[in-house]
Amino acid sequence: MSFFISSAHAQEAGGAAPGFGFEPLIMLAVFGLIFYFLLYRPQAKRVKEHKNLVSSLAKGDEVLTQGGIVGKITKVSDEKDFIEISLNETNQILVQKSAVSAVLPKGTLKSL
Repeated sequence: MSFFISSAHAQEAGGAAPGFGFEPLIMLAVFGLIFYFLLYRPQAKRVKEHKNLVSSLAKGDEVLTQGGIVGKITKVSDEKDFIEISLNETNQILVQKSAVSAVLPKGTLKSL
C-alpha cells in the first residue's frame, strides 16, 4: 500500500515557527511605503504649494477664496495674517491669507 501513498515523516524540531520570520516586517514596510506615496507625500506637496501661494500674494492680484468669493487684493498686511479684498468699487472685505485658494489670471474680474 505504501506504493501509492507516500509515508508521512515528522518534521524535526528546531526551525522557526511559521509566520514569525521576516514576512510580517516586510508586509509592514510595504504598507508603510504605500501610505507614504499615496497619502502623505501628495498632501505634503499640496500644503507646500499653498504655503508658497499665500506667501506670494501681492497688491493687485485677483484671487479666489475658499468660500467662492472673487476679488482683487487692495491691501496686504505683513504683521497680521489678513488681506483686504475689493469685490467692486464700493465693497471691500477682510479675509485670512490662508483662505485664498487660487490666484487668478489678470483680467478675470472683467470677464465675469
